[in-house]
Amino acid sequence: MRLIIKTLAGLEEVLAEELRAIGAAGVSIGKRAVECEGDLRLLYRSNLELRTALRVLCPIHTFEAADERAFYDALLNFDWAPYMDVDDTFAIDAVTFSKVFTHSQYIALKTKDALVDAFRAKTGRRPSVEVEQPNIRFNVHISGHQCTVSLDSSGESLHKRGYRQETGPAPINEVLAAGMVLLSGWKKDSAFVDPMCGSGTIPIEAAYYAFNIPPQWHREDFAFMRWSNFDPMLWADVRTQARDAMVPFSFPILGFDKNYRAIQAAEVNARHARLEGKVRFERRRFETLTPPAENGMIIMNPPYDSRLEERNIEGLYQMIGDRLKQAFRGYTAWIISANMEALKCIGLRTSRRIPLFNGPLECRMVKVELYEGTRKFRDDGPERHQRPWGEREARPRREVPRDRPGQRRRNDRFEK
Repeated sequence: MRLIIKTLAGLEEVLAEELRAIGAAGVSIGKRAVECEGDLRLLYRSNLELRTALRVLCPIHTFEAADERAFYDALLNFDWAPYMDVDDTFAIDAVTFSKVFTHSQYIALKTKDALVDAFRAKTGRRPSVEVEQPNIRFNVHISGHQCTVSLDSSGESLHKRGYRQETGPAPINEVLAAGMVLLSGWKKDSAFVDPMCGSGTIPIEAAYYAFNIPPQWHREDFAFMRWSNFDPMLWADVRTQARDAMVPFSFPILGFDKNYRAIQAAEVNARHARLEGKVRFERRRFETLTPPAENGMIIMNPPYDSRLEERNIEGLYQMIGDRLKQAFRGYTAWIISANMEALKCIGLRTSRRIPLFNGPLECRMVKVELYEGTRKFRDDGPERHQRPWGEREARPRREVPRDRPGQRRRNDRFEK
């Protein structure tokens, strides 16, 4: 079975690693998607366990169409019977990147017309459209003249975990938050801190990862459950194995924010995520925050000054850099922002910069390592010492010998 798993731009490599970890074969990376080969078990596990997936699609028909008529004819002549019955309800989602087919809603409408006409020609009856909870959901993707029709096994987008009951003014996508946790390289062997947590999405996703809880563990409905080949016993076995793979975690996972309503929202969301006792939120300003442990991981999503208005965005980012340098040595910090100029105000050297998108906003997720004391390392040469960020090693002033006052001594090799 060929699968196409959709994701956000910048998370393709992370998703590919997730798929390999659950047994996918023939993994290949595309643009905002990863393709692979697998069986029905892999399809079930992908919907349940993948943290950076948006939808899990199963392609059933691929063709080329140079114009609207060719597109309609290809779908009219396709055999829809193996995938749905005339009594089934259906819905169609469409995405197009083409100079010929420019409107996704029109593409969805033409697909619906062709499908309905195909059933009417064979049975004299037509299936009905159901937008909310159809028996079968199709996805149509057009790139240039290449058209692909897929079964959507997920239904509602997988970024909707079900726990977000309260939000702030600019909530981060759950898939993006999970992707940031995975990209950070956090090995689940230290504390996790989000000092500007908002409604708590990043700490909640970190907790799901730390305890190895599948992101869709509490979801009860997937589109594949209404397919004719749905296997309840296999699905129960997939869930049993996922439950057995959950692990304990003993380090603190903490979210802080200066806004009282944000903390309230985060606590409500954590309860709906069923993470009571596993993640903690507290109202604190970052400039007064002290580390909860000797070392750990910090991931933060500060205001960009685009959706959240900040009077002094440069001052905010400078404060972030100062506080990290002063109080959080021994930590690794990751900061995501769409404000590239503000990121420069942090004033700390970044060792990695990852392009990501937060909705339509192009962002950079930057890494800052805050070493405790001096850090010794070798680089094919004698041992050197690296000072903590923000400090420069004092260098002795070079004394220039002179022959007499007011005259530099000439170097012998430059004498004629």
